[in-house]
Amino acid sequence: MNKDIIKLTIQKALPEASLEFIGDDCNLQLLVISDTFEGMPTIKRHRTILDLLSDSLKSGELHALSLKTRTKMES
Repeated sequence: MNKDIIKLTIQKALPEASLEFIGDDCNLQLLVISDTFEGMPTIKRHRTILDLLSDSLKSGELHALSLKTRTKMES
């Protein structure tokens, strides 16, 4: 899946989010920094991002993604 599409999808829901991609394809890692994550446990933060990308995950267009989620204070 194109990184630009991932970025647009996430920033549509979390406009203030900062995203950093590391690697490509099967080794794609994504760091998402957003104050929306304040007070959320890690699993809920990850679920928030995965829910946004659910169509691409179900179709197989995106099949491997390692997530790191932080608030601005945590970064």
